[in-house]
Amino acid sequence: MTVEVTRLPSGLTIVTDAMAHLETAALGVWVGAGSRDEETDEHGISHLLEHMAFKGTSRRTARQIAEEIEAVGGDLNAATSVESTAYYARVLRADVPLALDVLSDILADPSFDPEELTREQSVIVQEIGATEDAPDDLVFDYLQSTAFPDQPVGRSILGTPTTVRSFNSRRLRAYLARNYRAPDMVVAAAGAIDHNAVVDEVERRFKSFSGAGAPAPAAARFDGGARIEARDLEQVHVAMALEGLPQRDRELYDLRSAIAPDRGRQFVEKMNHQFSAVISPLAFRSMS
Repeated sequence: MTVEVTRLPSGLTIVTDAMAHLETAALGVWVGAGSRDEETDEHGISHLLEHMAFKGTSRRTARQIAEEIEAVGGDLNAATSVESTAYYARVLRADVPLALDVLSDILADPSFDPEELTREQSVIVQEIGATEDAPDDLVFDYLQSTAFPDQPVGRSILGTPTTVRSFNSRRLRAYLARNYRAPDMVVAAAGAIDHNAVVDEVERRFKSFSGAGAPAPAAARFDGGARIEARDLEQVHVAMALEGLPQRDRELYDLRSAIAPDRGRQFVEKMNHQFSAVISPLAFRSMS
């Protein structure tokens, strides 16, 4: 392992792992802000912001953002979770500076064009509708809302059609300014990279991110309960959650071993043998 870590004066952290045998690099920006950082009237804004980051800046149109990366054989993507948002790219060695330039541009200077915003709001509303028709996805939204009722951490990441359509560029900029702060950001890169070169690029391109860290979200409160919804389907989707351990608890790794997916193999085989049932077991740890 050749992991190197540098923390800039702004508080932004840079982590790299150089792999000399590779000619490609994977890199990205991880922001410590997700759906649990939303205020009551901001349900879904984290995910909408992730979409809008790719829809143009003062220097690039949405098309140029996609084409500049694709023209060099790379790809660009993002993902929003409850506790973080990630923007990442994969490129050849020579194109690492380009990828960092594009990533910094879409985060530091998004244009939030009104037409693009309306279009993306419609896209997300369609996503919400698709989730409502996908019980294997919906069961986890129900699980989260039942385990953490009346809290941001218990709400769906996508938001609702009403909340998503209520956002405008002003509110997006306010959320961005409040939560995308250097002390809560990590730029990570692995593969065909040079640590010092990445540090130099990040220090130059991400200098607009500064100030103190974002406000800490309210601590999650696990309540639990049950929610059952009957639908006219051939399958039943069941999910169960138990209160876990904090991220820094020393016993966390023992817990991860205890809930490893292969522990359920014998149970699945028995169910398939006795009842001809098709079961897809999954076990994981979430939250902090």
